[in-house]
Amino acid sequence: MTASTAPESLRVQGILIGAMAIWGLNVSAVKELTQVFEPVVLAALRMVVACATLTVIVCVRKYGARGPAWRQLAALTGCAVLMVYANQILFAEGLQRSTATNGALIMALSPLVSALLGALVFKDRLTASRILGVALGFAGVAAVVLSHPGAGLSSAGKGDLLLVLSVVSFAAGGAVVQRLAQRIHPLTISWVIYLIGSSLLAGHAFIAEGAAVVNSLAAAGWWPWTLVLFSAVMATALSNLAWNDAISRIGVARTAVFLYWVPIFGVAFAALLLGERLTLWHLGGFFAVMAGTYLGTRRASVLPTSKLASNP
Repeated sequence: MTASTAPESLRVQGILIGAMAIWGLNVSAVKELTQVFEPVVLAALRMVVACATLTVIVCVRKYGARGPAWRQLAALTGCAVLMVYANQILFAEGLQRSTATNGALIMALSPLVSALLGALVFKDRLTASRILGVALGFAGVAAVVLSHPGAGLSSAGKGDLLLVLSVVSFAAGGAVVQRLAQRIHPLTISWVIYLIGSSLLAGHAFIAEGAAVVNSLAAAGWWPWTLVLFSAVMATALSNLAWNDAISRIGVARTAVFLYWVPIFGVAFAALLLGERLTLWHLGGFFAVMAGTYLGTRRASVLPTSKLASNP
């Protein structure tokens, strides 16, 4: 690790930890919002607000001036379908039908899926330390989630299958982002993906729900709208921008390891905000996730050789 790359690597990892904390809160926010809005309406609403946020950032920073080529636009459209349209519908529908325990464990499979995709698409080596890191991270998540009072795995059902598919769609889109990030700035990638994805979701919502969309938006009180703004601006627009930037710098497989922190933060915030009791299982899970993150990312300080100098 050189002196020039170490600070940048620590900065990227610190930003990712912050994004995972926000995503930990977002799972609870989305779960509550599914009681107010239909899943497709909720997905469209969150993505439209997120797209508006990214549009403001693009206009201020002027990164969107040089648009992608047609071939790149086709790839970005594929990312939008995978990471926004399909992922959000599958996530909201699955979370509405599945248990919190199943949902947390299924989402924790994302690093494994991303590692396998990285090995298949980019010929990344599945080293012993990487595999051990993935195993430790998943074990830590399982310890935290299953130790919760009343936690238990329900039988596999439609909700669980939808959540698995949402994990696969997001990881597949991330693999494409890693390739695109060699030539396009992460902010431009995020903006185009959400512009296309939110348009697809909005069209789907109006076709599926019709006038009920307007009625549900008008009937929502101030607290649901506060959760929508948090989920769309902080958890979706800004956190996904940080996610895509990290993929461009350290690759999708190493970035995905940080997803293990989402259920850890979710449990921590539940203890802080709801007074739930922490146990030694939580402490053991925390250290297992820390060890898994280290083993899965310790070579992340070496930046991809194909990364362009235009990325700050």
